[in-house]
Amino acid sequence: MAPAKKRNVSSVKTAEKSAKKAKVDLSKTVERILESRKHANDVFDILESLQAEQEKEVISAVAACRELFCALLERKELFLGKLPGEEDALSGGYSAEDKYRIFMRHRYTSCVEILLEHLSHEQYDIKESAMCCLMKFAAGEGRHPLEDLDWSEHYSFPRELILALVDNLLSKATDNSLLISRFQEFLEMEDVRYYVMSSIRDNVGKVMEKNKGAVVPVYQNNVFTLMSSISMPNQESELTNFMVKQEGFLNAIRSSATQEHKRVFERMWLGFLKYKLPNSMYKKVLVILHDSILPYMSKPTLMIDFLTAAYEIGGAISLLALNGLFVLIHQHNLDYPDFYKKLYNLLEPSVFHVKYRARFFHLANVFLSSSHLPVYLVAAFAKRLARLALTAPPTALLLVLPFIYNLIRRHPSCRVLIHKPSAEDEPFEDPYLMDEEDPAQCRALESSLWEIKSLQKHYHPDVAKAALLINTPLSEQEDDISETLEVTTYELMEKDLKQPEIKSVPLEFETATRLLKGGGDVLGQHFCLT
Repeated sequence: MAPAKKRNVSSVKTAEKSAKKAKVDLSKTVERILESRKHANDVFDILESLQAEQEKEVISAVAACRELFCALLERKELFLGKLPGEEDALSGGYSAEDKYRIFMRHRYTSCVEILLEHLSHEQYDIKESAMCCLMKFAAGEGRHPLEDLDWSEHYSFPRELILALVDNLLSKATDNSLLISRFQEFLEMEDVRYYVMSSIRDNVGKVMEKNKGAVVPVYQNNVFTLMSSISMPNQESELTNFMVKQEGFLNAIRSSATQEHKRVFERMWLGFLKYKLPNSMYKKVLVILHDSILPYMSKPTLMIDFLTAAYEIGGAISLLALNGLFVLIHQHNLDYPDFYKKLYNLLEPSVFHVKYRARFFHLANVFLSSSHLPVYLVAAFAKRLARLALTAPPTALLLVLPFIYNLIRRHPSCRVLIHKPSAEDEPFEDPYLMDEEDPAQCRALESSLWEIKSLQKHYHPDVAKAALLINTPLSEQEDDISETLEVTTYELMEKDLKQPEIKSVPLEFETATRLLKGGGDVLGQHFCLT
């Protein structure tokens, strides 16, 4: 076994030495090519290493390509304008200088194609190196355009390279979340962000139309990850961070960039959200909608179709969709009369047993906080919650009861639900219609909160105590429900099982300190130990 182990160690050392040697050789190769054009064919050695199987050799080749072609871009030794074929260059009337530039431009194109393929490589380090190298090329092309510009003040940006890069980042088969997070630093540059958003919009339209609008989970997750990485500039901020700095046009860009950014940003999101998404994706979008999307849209009300479609899915997604609609109603004057009707229909027994219960009641408390809501609407919510409370667990009841009390405090007209005059001997039949979807037609104001009276005999003492509050006049100060939003059954059990500390009880006698001593020494007077 010992010799085999020795061979393994030696093979590892040999691989490391070969990798170092390859790196040194590629560096020398780049130096030779840049020193003399007679070594131009050595570029094939670099491109061959770029397609090697060993990770370290590929990364070394990527570094060599970056050094070589960035230098050639700086020297303007790549052919400008529409690139002719290599055979046409040999047969046409091109000078030796043009033939060299055409040759190196073709090698540059081949290098870019290989690097784009490496964005789908199994090894993350290779993908990261390839992406960073492509962005270096993009910066180089921005400073030294490969297009044959007709006039000196024309603004040029490597759109095609950025589009190809985005197309490969948005893979349909591989989750590129980690690589996209690395790409996020480039999105801080204003012009890169702008053209990436344009590229995303074009790519989404092309891919989703090809799939006839069907759900493509991996692809759509990559798209969402990239789009949610985009941080939009504020209106007041000055746009100064550009990758391509062409002085003649920077002032013109700054003057209209913010509005143009918002327009492209809006089109990008609307283009993505108009297609069907995986159910998990709806939740991700809706969570960031009111903070990261709506404030940067030119017309936020255009999201109404997406939010309406999201509501139809049900569950947590419906609640989050209503949150987005609430923002549009209050901040953007959207007229949406069915909002509270939809919220009312989300109150079902399952709402007490799902993980988003705390978020649901927090948002519901916000939605119902206005004192200008009609009395019938508030009464409908209070009555429906009271009816649902009959089958709710104790953890939910400790939240629901203060919630109902707060609704009554905000709307004193709802106190009629507590003090409902009726004959004592008259049999009571509740007129409330639990199955009615319209809160205006459920006849809640004709009913009473007898359910809370029933809960005063609940098996859990904390619930019974909370239900007893309805027998006394409610204080004007609202109950803080934030402390009970996330109370779990485990926490409730721990509280019940925890033994209270035994406190000393004051007694009206003198504690004995020894046998036959104490109590005013009465025992000592009548008894003695022999």
